[in-house]
Amino acid sequence: MISNHSQRGVGLMEVLVALLLLAIGILGFIALQYRSLEASNESIFRVQAINLARDLAERIRVNSSQLDLYKIETSDATKQKTATKTCTGTVECTAAEMADYDVKQVSDKAVTLGMTINMATCQGNSDSRNCIYVAWADTSATNGTDTTACTNGTSYVATSTCIVMESY
Repeated sequence: MISNHSQRGVGLMEVLVALLLLAIGILGFIALQYRSLEASNESIFRVQAINLARDLAERIRVNSSQLDLYKIETSDATKQKTATKTCTGTVECTAAEMADYDVKQVSDKAVTLGMTINMATCQGNSDSRNCIYVAWADTSATNGTDTTACTNGTSYVATSTCIVMESY
């Protein structure tokens, strides 16, 4: 005797296909969330770097007679770590001592944030303006041809994580 019963329930194959589609959707959502967190972290680093560069630029503006000293001190990692005098409160400092102290303060902030800072002549300009480089992660705050440099000439290196602010 042959019975003509219609199928009831769902076949195993349909369940597996549905689970596969659900898994792909969840993986896509996870990838989207991960990319969102990366972008958020990148924006946080950029804001902190801009604040550091602006802080140094404003200190230079106030003490502009020492522009060359700021440039020398920021380009030497050893000089960034030391200040001849602590220029706070009622302590009297010369303009050079103040520049030395300013560079140490900004450099200390940069190190605390996991960044490096440098000042060099801007590339591609005719008026010898200076640029403040702030870099983080594996990027060095310099202009050069290597892959870890912030810029190569007048453009950013493709994989760099840094900002460049034109200053005095």
